[in-house]
Amino acid sequence: MSGYTREDIIKMVRDEDVEFIRLQFTDIPGTFKNVAVTASQLEKALDNRCGFDVRAATGLAGAGEGTLYLHPDYDTFVIFPWRPQQGKVARMICDICYEDGTPFEGDPRHILKAAVAEAARMGYRFEVGPECEFFLFHCDENGLPTTLTHEQAGYFDMSPLDLGENARRDIVLTLEEMGFEIEASFHEAAPAQHEIDFRHDEALRTADNIMTFKLAVKTLAKRHGLHATFMPKPRAGVGGSGMHLDMSLLCGEKNVFADEQGRYGLSMEALTFIGGILQHARGMSAITNPLVNSYKRLVSGYDAPVHIAWDPLHPDSLLRIPQDKGAGKRIALRSPDSAANPYLALALCLRAGLDGISRQMMPPEGMGHGPVNGETDVRRIRELPGTLIEALHEMEQDDLVREVLGDYAFDRYLELKHQEWNAYKAQVSAWELEQYLSRY
Repeated sequence: MSGYTREDIIKMVRDEDVEFIRLQFTDIPGTFKNVAVTASQLEKALDNRCGFDVRAATGLAGAGEGTLYLHPDYDTFVIFPWRPQQGKVARMICDICYEDGTPFEGDPRHILKAAVAEAARMGYRFEVGPECEFFLFHCDENGLPTTLTHEQAGYFDMSPLDLGENARRDIVLTLEEMGFEIEASFHEAAPAQHEIDFRHDEALRTADNIMTFKLAVKTLAKRHGLHATFMPKPRAGVGGSGMHLDMSLLCGEKNVFADEQGRYGLSMEALTFIGGILQHARGMSAITNPLVNSYKRLVSGYDAPVHIAWDPLHPDSLLRIPQDKGAGKRIALRSPDSAANPYLALALCLRAGLDGISRQMMPPEGMGHGPVNGETDVRRIRELPGTLIEALHEMEQDDLVREVLGDYAFDRYLELKHQEWNAYKAQVSAWELEQYLSRY
């Protein structure tokens, strides 16, 4: 963290010729929002006096009346490199509060902070490294996005096969200018699909970084005449885009997941953390995989997890254990996608894992190699939900999910997602017309 003070922010805005400051926040569904102020209003913003309508924080038009206030996190101050160099644009990510400073119960950032505080009470610090995948597609003559691409590149291909290489390079360089430590970037398996991995960090910082990352990717792709999408499955017949989460727990500087004498090099805390994730995987799915389209990705045959099982190595497992040892020991959850609200997703992953530790939930024996090589009867292994509505039903039955989100965010999230499902259910797809129009 930068450790900026109020005086530091004022000085940087003045010295760097910053004219606009975007006060950014995330609503319950996971959309990045902002209230922009000029430099003349900076001190008002730093005094937490910038307000907005409560409906903007919920994603619901009928969420009631009232004013909420933005409390900037000084350490998130950054100048956007892609904006003009005279009259620059900066941003700060904000917490959402009531007028008296009480945190708004529907603020996803507050929900993650509460989960992080619970981990701290147990003596842990939660660190996460995301692996974010996305597609770069062409735009049409009106600048609107399509799912078209002229390339046929695959895993780790490079120019001239990888037609998005220049855009990806500019994205990486810009992110590094903004303070990201990029560990890897490459072309993914499907044509026009890419992945950029940035360094693991404390959970709140990682969630902030995911939101910033998606904004930067979309903005810079547009400058190259491309549309970047984090839609989980934009094209049939190829793999979708996920957001694998590499997770570890630390106590001081010690990675408590590591035990060279333990099973797969994992400590008892790691094994029971896995047990908690497996226990709550179905209940969390509506958060980690929040769209109707998310479940088009979670199908067999496209390197995406389907069964609620874990394996130390197999790439199709829900939970994978990378080979890193000691301080690098981590657990990789492979089901989430980048459409998820990262604050809610990380809060649930953390609390599910802590629930496993508290209740000593050992992961089931014999599941490590079951669904992927036939050694275990797959019929005995639970599966992830197959549709959004199934995931919503599972969410409603998982008491931990309600506890983590709180009644306000839980109920409003469910309301939004039921609206989404009902709108989808009423549509007639091209597949239905192709299958049924001439036959019946």
